Amino acid sequence: MWVFNMLHTSMKWWKSPAIWQKNHLRVKSYLHSLNQVLQWFDRFCFQNKCKLSWLADGSDRLNLALEELKLALDEGFTNAVRHAHKNLPLETPIDIELILWDSRLEIRIWDRGEPFDPDTLKEYKPGTAQEGGVGWFLMRRIADEVLYNRSQDGRNCLILIKRKV
Repeated sequence: MWVFNMLHTSMKWWKSPAIWQKNHLRVKSYLHSLNQVLQWFDRFCFQNKCKLSWLADGSDRLNLALEELKLALDEGFTNAVRHAHKNLPLETPIDIELILWDSRLEIRIWDRGEPFDPDTLKEYKPGTAQEGGVGWFLMRRIADEVLYNRSQDGRNCLILIKRKV
């Protein structure tokens, strides 16, 4: 019985999600930091290309899927700079984290601005001239899940999740 319990307990790790790779970047609230952010994302994707192959959905569209995620990262970062940090010093940091799990890729963007309720954004209707909300619309279309919350340390965290199908 002891052997069975030990074997059963030791196999639980196999079923729990595993982090394959995790990277962190801190930049200042400059829009020109976007180039650094996107190059960092490209390096992460290049280094983990085999582990990200599931994004291609069985086709050779991996690069397209990564470019779409890069667009979502671009939108999330520029929203943090333009909106959340609008009235903050340019030296205010923005933290970005890429977490590659065995079943998903997460992009996390932390800012130090005032919290906002994304549900108050007008729904963007493609083909219409509308100011605001387009970036949020794109992020929701690209990612499988978009979360926004306020952390205990007073920062806002935007989480973009792309799940393995």
